[in-house]
Amino acid sequence: MNPLDSARWSGSEPRTQDPCLGCASKRFGICHPLDTSALDEISHDSDRHCLPAKSVLFREGDAATRSYSVLEGTVKLSRLLPDGRQQVVGFRFRGDLVGYTAGPNYPFDAELLTPGQFCRIERGKLDTLLRRYPLMERRVLDMCLGELAATQEHLVTVARRSAESRVAAFLLGLSEAHRRRGLAQPELPMPMTRGDIGDFLGLTLETVSRTFTAFKRAGWIAEPGGQKLRILDMGMLQSLAAGEMADI
Repeated sequence: MNPLDSARWSGSEPRTQDPCLGCASKRFGICHPLDTSALDEISHDSDRHCLPAKSVLFREGDAATRSYSVLEGTVKLSRLLPDGRQQVVGFRFRGDLVGYTAGPNYPFDAELLTPGQFCRIERGKLDTLLRRYPLMERRVLDMCLGELAATQEHLVTVARRSAESRVAAFLLGLSEAHRRRGLAQPELPMPMTRGDIGDFLGLTLETVSRTFTAFKRAGWIAEPGGQKLRILDMGMLQSLAAGEMADI
């Protein structure tokens, strides 16, 4: 049995109290522009689930029959290259929509790096809702355009920036992603491994580890433990990412 079919929503709040009103999708995701009546319809057309870290939402090549709105947790998107290496293509956070694609199959794997909660909806039902609610359709378009802009910026990062400026840009992007979701805090969650970051930035594990060490030695970041990272000098990271200073 697919674990997604058995791991139903297990939060403390019963479904009758309308969990849609306070969820991340309503605050930051595809449901943000919708009113209560529309949320009620979506609630009946979707399923809520929670899964432990390392669970797989779908695999590359699977039929793209469902989409997932992340309510809590971090998702890693990756592809398997012909030589067997992993290519991380992105990370998704609360409020993001995962698995909504124009093609008939998922173009990547989606794996939870942390315990996660999400809302799952059938592709056909989502398409119907988008036609029925133009504001929701516009929201999905805006989110897709945002992902496209982020992908273009990432291509510039990998193609033009040094290893240290790539890591600086990654940390700044992670900080901004959490800030937009109202999660601005001294310590950033860092559930991705050094290897994941390297695969995303086109760097080796050793280079990423060496760069983190250099940033800590310079007093720009700190790692208090527990998969957390604290940015101590945002300005220096911004200058490095922008190419305004030489590598340290």
